[in-house]
Amino acid sequence: MKFGVNTWVWTAPLTNKTLEELVPKVAALGFDWIEFPLENIGGFDYGHAAELVAEYDLGVSTCAAMGPDRDLIHPEKAVRDNGMAYIRQCIDANRVIGATNLVGPIYSAVGRTWQASAEERARDVDLLVMNLSELAAYAGDNGVVMGIEPLNRFETSFINLAAQAIEVVDRVDHPACQIMLDTFHMNIEEKSLGAAIRATGSRLCHLHACENDRGAPGSGNVAWDEVQSALGDIGYDGPVVIESFTSDVQSIAKAAAIWRSLAGSQDELAADGLKFLRGLLA
Repeated sequence: MKFGVNTWVWTAPLTNKTLEELVPKVAALGFDWIEFPLENIGGFDYGHAAELVAEYDLGVSTCAAMGPDRDLIHPEKAVRDNGMAYIRQCIDANRVIGATNLVGPIYSAVGRTWQASAEERARDVDLLVMNLSELAAYAGDNGVVMGIEPLNRFETSFINLAAQAIEVVDRVDHPACQIMLDTFHMNIEEKSLGAAIRATGSRLCHLHACENDRGAPGSGNVAWDEVQSALGDIGYDGPVVIESFTSDVQSIAKAAAIWRSLAGSQDELAADGLKFLRGLLA
């Protein structure tokens, strides 16, 4: 496995300046993988990012930031079209950066919740499958894999469970459309983290290893023994990435409901989480 960290642990949005600070920091902390959020297309130099990750011998992935105007199943076609264009731009960014995995809730805007009837949900699933099929073809042509991420009920009402992601991914039926699971969201929604991982099986292309309070993995009440056992059972050998946030960045703190410090420092959160995950999974 490769153990990584998302730069959201320290900052948002990522810029050329913070890119140059964080890539060497992540390597010095002992990680072998880094994850870049693509909040603003072109917000940092993708070619320079590729040079830096190569210089520090890091694996790399990106994550999509699905805002109100980026939504693949929105009632308004203009919003859907913008969401499709954004994901294509993310795929293009991955190609330049040299990242294979593009992960996140690649279906709807984070924070948009609605009560849907069975018929309305079926319609939205059909729409998502159609749009993801188009995006998967584009991703595959560019050597990129999309990891579709279930979120907790407070951040979306659409895909909360591994089983719901499996339904969509199996209907898309393309190797460039797989699943990313996040233990923070799973800890809220799944009856069993181990069962959800086993059900996902070979569809799992990426894992966000996050504590129940977004603190350092191993410092809370996530059932890590279940995670370890299930990952072993499915033979998972992909990236394991810590995703957390800092209350120092007000925009991201509000979006992720980070109202207090979750560790002595963000470096400490990353380092302690890495030590725990290596001991658990390496």
